[in-house]
Amino acid sequence: MDKKDHDGMSHAERKRALLRDGEFYRAGAAHARAQIKHDAKPEVMLHSALDHATWALRARADMLLKPTGASITSLAPYVLPALSFIRRRRLVKPALAVATLAGVATWYVQRKRAQQVAY
Repeated sequence: MDKKDHDGMSHAERKRALLRDGEFYRAGAAHARAQIKHDAKPEVMLHSALDHATWALRARADMLLKPTGASITSLAPYVLPALSFIRRRRLVKPALAVATLAGVATWYVQRKRAQQVAY
């Protein structure tokens, strides 16, 4: 504490304030130790890694969707039921094939546009 904070405080008051600060410090140190022990558990580390990977994928998807004005949050109510329908009907492989073909077609069209702009 600053000396300015102690102006007008008696020795006993300063001692109580110092003891209180020491209690807060010890409680903070104990909390930090417990947090480190908790975060070092394998299941917590795996959960943290999955959270980080999910965040990175979502940020990437939002970046790709930004020019269209859409976002993952706005598309989720439409996409999740469609994915559920595809899974229930066991159409996963055909859906992946269609998505791959759509991706290749998009790549081809963008490449052609880039070539036309370059000339």
